[in-house]
Amino acid sequence: LSLVESGGGLVQPGGSLRLSCVGSGATFDYYTIGWFRQAPGKEREELSCISGNGVSTNYVDSKAGRFIISRDNAKDTVYLQMNNMEPEDTATYYCAALIVGTVAAGCPFKYDYWGQGTQVTVSS
Repeated sequence: LSLVESGGGLVQPGGSLRLSCVGSGATFDYYTIGWFRQAPGKEREELSCISGNGVSTNYVDSKAGRFIISRDNAKDTVYLQMNNMEPEDTATYYCAALIVGTVAAGCPFKYDYWGQGTQVTVSS
């Protein structure tokens, strides 16, 4: 499975962005997809995940308030909608994939496939 992220860019504080993660090379709806980010000098953190069929989602920490994960398996795409963005959201955002049945109990810790990342900068 190959993953390609897009949708990053420069956004003002309070603004919104929608990131996309497009998969290819395998049956996309077999895969749970997670979104991560890594800011300079900080550890990579997981933000959210969604099961292959889109039925279950999970958010890490308090991300559920501003971030929304969704997927369209007809387009082999998972989205991360980010609202009311803050300068602290500035980071490189990655999607990752793993075959696992449900994420209702929490997001996986380890993924098998990764995208190359897309840069998000929140600044006025």
